[in-house]
Amino acid sequence: QGQIVESGGGLVQPGGSLRLSCAASGFTFSSYAMRWYRQAPGKEREMVAVISSAGGVTNYADSVKGRFTISRDNAKNTVSLQMSSLKPEDTAVYYCNVDVAATRYWGQGTQVTVAS
Repeated sequence: QGQIVESGGGLVQPGGSLRLSCAASGFTFSSYAMRWYRQAPGKEREMVAVISSAGGVTNYADSVKGRFTISRDNAKNTVSLQMSSLKPEDTAVYYCNVDVAATRYWGQGTQVTVAS
C-alpha cells in the first residue's frame, strides 16, 4: 500500500521562496514518475510539475515555469518542489501524487499561502 506524506508548506510573502517535500513508501519509488498538484479554493485541482522515474525529464504548468523546480532523490524516496518568486495566486493546497498501476495515491496535502 503506497503512502505519501507532504511537508514544508506555510505562509510566505509575495516574491518569497518555499520548498515542499514529499516522502513516499510502499512502492518501488524509482520506477514511477512523481507529480505535484495544487488546488486553490473554489478551483479544480491542477498539475503543477512532473518528474520522470529517473529524474531526467521534468515538465511544468505554464503558470509556474521558470519559478518552480521539481527534483527527486531515489535513494531517499523523496520528491521536492522548490518554489521561488511566489505570487498570491500560488496560494493553494499542494499535493504529491503517484500512479501505481491502476491506483492513484495522494498525500494529505500541505497548505501554501502567499500573502503580505
